[in-house]
Amino acid sequence: MARGQQKLQSQQKNLKKAADKKKGQAADQKTAAMAALVHTCPVCRTQMPDPKTFKQHFESKHPKSPMPPELVDVQA
Repeated sequence: MARGQQKLQSQQKNLKKAADKKKGQAADQKTAAMAALVHTCPVCRTQMPDPKTFKQHFESKHPKSPMPPELVDVQA
């Protein structure tokens, strides 16, 4: 039990380091995911990562609405 106090301090320090690392990592993943969603549907404001997915979404969810000009040439 000679190292009891040091052991507790070390455990607390390691827990704090792990929590800080985990907190920072989650924010990085969120920002990266949000940066990947670059196309926004003008009808429902849903965000999609690429034009192919955007066109598929638009054709299935909004068949009566006119196709946006940026989706006319996209191959789905």
